[in-house]
Amino acid sequence: MTNYLLMRQPITHFLQQANNIILGKPELIKLALSCILADGHLLIEDIPGVGKTTLAHSFAKLFGLDFQRIQFTSDLLPADILGSSVFDRNNNNFEFHPGPVFSSFILADEINRATPKTQSALLEAMEERQVSIEKVTYPMSKPFIVIATQNPGFQVGTFPLPESQLDRFLMRLSIGYPDVSSEKQLLQGTNTRNKLANLQSAISAEQLLDLQRQVTLVNVAEPLVNYVQALLQCSRNSPLFVQGLSPRAGIGLIQAAKAWALIDNRQAVYPEDIQAVFTAVSEHRLQQNTAGAAQSASSLLLQEVVIP
Repeated sequence: MTNYLLMRQPITHFLQQANNIILGKPELIKLALSCILADGHLLIEDIPGVGKTTLAHSFAKLFGLDFQRIQFTSDLLPADILGSSVFDRNNNNFEFHPGPVFSSFILADEINRATPKTQSALLEAMEERQVSIEKVTYPMSKPFIVIATQNPGFQVGTFPLPESQLDRFLMRLSIGYPDVSSEKQLLQGTNTRNKLANLQSAISAEQLLDLQRQVTLVNVAEPLVNYVQALLQCSRNSPLFVQGLSPRAGIGLIQAAKAWALIDNRQAVYPEDIQAVFTAVSEHRLQQNTAGAAQSASSLLLQEVVIP
């Protein structure tokens, strides 16, 4: 873990810069960074105007990655994302022109305004880190990060994300309204656009890949693995939920907890790390049987399962 100790300063600098852009949301920023360090994709769901796109832009600049923004609309086609083959008269053959998905950092803006057919264009890329087009497989770049934003489902012109798409996102976060102090700074003229324009890379692509490797080396004691498994089993056996958490969710939970511990400069996961990331990892994968339940699905599970 000595390599990670050399990375402590860039991580601290990253968090400071991100918190300077997204005001008053330090835990949200830490969760989003944990998601990326765990080699996962992030879904941000909230009403327009609270900073979803700004957060994605700031992360892209702070990682210094090749960035593409895809604006999802109802008339967007899968080829607009993946690319297409165009006939080259000079060579008398078809030549593949890659789409915006072939970048290191993708912002899928308002992903639920596109049809399910278009949404599904990202499935293979997000899970298998490759795209198959016309019997040819093209690998994605490393690192490969997707941050998607979506508006609440009750808003006009949205299509619900299918469960298979939701499960590709390691975490779902909601930014929410700023606190009084942060909102006052915004109202007094804090120019986020100027701050974004002046952001410099805090963690390079090579450093990010190294940190993602370091995450895999963080120790998880067997009782904590049993704790995660108990959470999964409880979600599957409880009559409170329509369906339980998948094995992919359990693997993602452990990886996210490792990343959270790594950010805190620790080489081992604590139960508190699992609890800190559990809501973000599990809430979008769970559906309660009782509509309008007083408690969130994740909080019910955390109450039911005993901490080791």
